[in-house]
Amino acid sequence: MKPSLTAIKGTKDILPPETKLWQKAEWLCREVFEAYGYQEIRTPIIEPTELFVKGTGETTDIVTKEMYTFVDKGGRSITLRPEYTPSVVRAIIEHRLYLQASPLRFYYFGPMFRHDRPQKGRYRQFHQVDIEVFGETDPAIDAEIIEMADYLLDRLGVKNKKILVNSVGCSNCRPNYVTLLRAKAEEIKERLCKDCQRRLELNPLRLFDCKEPGCQAITQSLPKIIDYLCRDCLTHFENVRQWLDFYGLSYQIEPRLVRGLDYYTRTTFEIISLELGAQNALLGGGRYDHLMKIYGGPDICGLGFALGLERVLSVAQIKPDKEKLIYFVYLGEKAKKKSLQLCRELRRQGFTTLLEYKDRSLKAQLSRANKLAATWTIILGEDELNQGICQLKEMTSGQQKTVPFDQVGTILRTLEKDEKNK
Repeated sequence: MKPSLTAIKGTKDILPPETKLWQKAEWLCREVFEAYGYQEIRTPIIEPTELFVKGTGETTDIVTKEMYTFVDKGGRSITLRPEYTPSVVRAIIEHRLYLQASPLRFYYFGPMFRHDRPQKGRYRQFHQVDIEVFGETDPAIDAEIIEMADYLLDRLGVKNKKILVNSVGCSNCRPNYVTLLRAKAEEIKERLCKDCQRRLELNPLRLFDCKEPGCQAITQSLPKIIDYLCRDCLTHFENVRQWLDFYGLSYQIEPRLVRGLDYYTRTTFEIISLELGAQNALLGGGRYDHLMKIYGGPDICGLGFALGLERVLSVAQIKPDKEKLIYFVYLGEKAKKKSLQLCRELRRQGFTTLLEYKDRSLKAQLSRANKLAATWTIILGEDELNQGICQLKEMTSGQQKTVPFDQVGTILRTLEKDEKNK
């Protein structure tokens, strides 16, 4: 029977045991980021709409077509965040974090929302892992976050990946390039898709974001921004490349890589999977040196990247840590009470235990323990109660031993250590 209520199109329930895989991935991300000196920050899912219009860009597809925006009861336009960077910038300015001694290095996890056509590895509610660095102008930090991103994907078990890098210039050199690009693109306008014709009028750089194979082929002949960089931007890009070489990273210069957000300056990069189709970007980011100032904050440069968890997990080769479950099998009310007491004691010692409140036979309870892949079962009946013992059964081997109540935790800890040492 088909349920009357189902998840909204473009959203997905993440169910056990898949949630264990997500937890493992998030744990690995935290471990890597904190090793590089980043701290976790959490901001609201809803923000004022103008936050994204001002920062993300009025001409971007995100703002013009994809945002989930509504008017709240106070009459204010509210948007479910489509990306994270503007929220972090807003928080830094609002709480004056730039006056604190701690480096402005942050990471965060969370859902984002875009009303886009659902794709493989991308949903309307999707999840990102992001990092941000502010106040660092040295090209070495651009290379370091690319190196960190590559290392993180290694830790997540992602194989067959490629690093793409580019520079999108700055406010000194980009305007002249955009003028030239628009003039050249006008010559091929009629061959472009409708979206690209609109992009040409609003922001010609967005032509390179088009995923239509026809447009991608046509725009190959357009001028490349990397050939029109000013001296400072070219020097910065050359230094970034030198630091990437210093790390021994293999990378490819991709002149079409402009990213889909208006605030980027100079360095842009992506890491793509060679195992996916057209939607192959695992993570991407770059530098945004004027975003803080755009929001009325101090003139502090920034850079970072965002990783799409759904897409990365589709190619990741990690497995969640195997949980060691202790399942309690009991017969009778007195045994149930003693089992609950032992459960409580073991949980406080860091063990995972499960006791189910159903009237089942011994055979049925042991069968249940097998279905749940319990590591051990602790069996208690009237005879065990009278002797002050329980039966501890190792489920894989079937070996069983008698253990006094006051030694259960000690024996289990010894068994855990023995297993690790095998």
